[in-house]
Amino acid sequence: MTNQLRLKGRIAVVTGASRGIGRAVALRFAQEGAHVVALARTVGALEELDDAIVAAGSSATLVPIDLAELDRLDSLGPSLYERFGKVDVFVANAGALGTLGPITHQAPGEWEDVMRLNVHANWRLMRTLEPALRLSDAGRAIFVTSGAAKAKRAYWGSYAVTKAALEAMATTWAAELETTNIRVNLLSPGPIATRMRAAAFPGENPETLRKPEDIAGYFVDLAAPDCTRHGELVEIAP
Repeated sequence: MTNQLRLKGRIAVVTGASRGIGRAVALRFAQEGAHVVALARTVGALEELDDAIVAAGSSATLVPIDLAELDRLDSLGPSLYERFGKVDVFVANAGALGTLGPITHQAPGEWEDVMRLNVHANWRLMRTLEPALRLSDAGRAIFVTSGAAKAKRAYWGSYAVTKAALEAMATTWAAELETTNIRVNLLSPGPIATRMRAAAFPGENPETLRKPEDIAGYFVDLAAPDCTRHGELVEIAP
């Protein structure tokens, strides 16, 4: 545990929490005193995360769920309100890369799958969690984005398009929440050694990249009650 416990007593929802950046953030939040609500598809990996969180002296609620099953997300906010009376932090980390290639060659079904997870699921989560975030004294929402949203890079197709849509959606929400206690920001982590990065750059040596735990502190900064940033894109320099 850290000395400051910047997230002590906070209820933090983290999607894609079973591996990569999501797992690192969930564990770091727990080390900072938060109770983590961890969402992911893989039960075994969630249970391993829970073991690590308990070992760190904190606690978690595991929610095995496929975010692509959009209708199931609508009950999350009310369920968390019933149990905790609020939500303090929402980290929208889960995402899909899709197939890299000419944008007009992508199969319609795959295009829709990436759009469903990267955009539609996050909208449904925003919608269901907003009432509980409003009940926090300092609600915080953090959306994980990518330089691909603005890079105008060939062959990044649905991933680039959905990240651009995510940024527009998050900043629109931020503008609508300007007069509330909720702060909404985007974080672009840059090159990180994750499974998605390996799929996008198969010839890259992961040992040359930062690990997810190396950037978890940036999420703590944006999740903390004393964060004043709002409607911003925070880019971590390589």
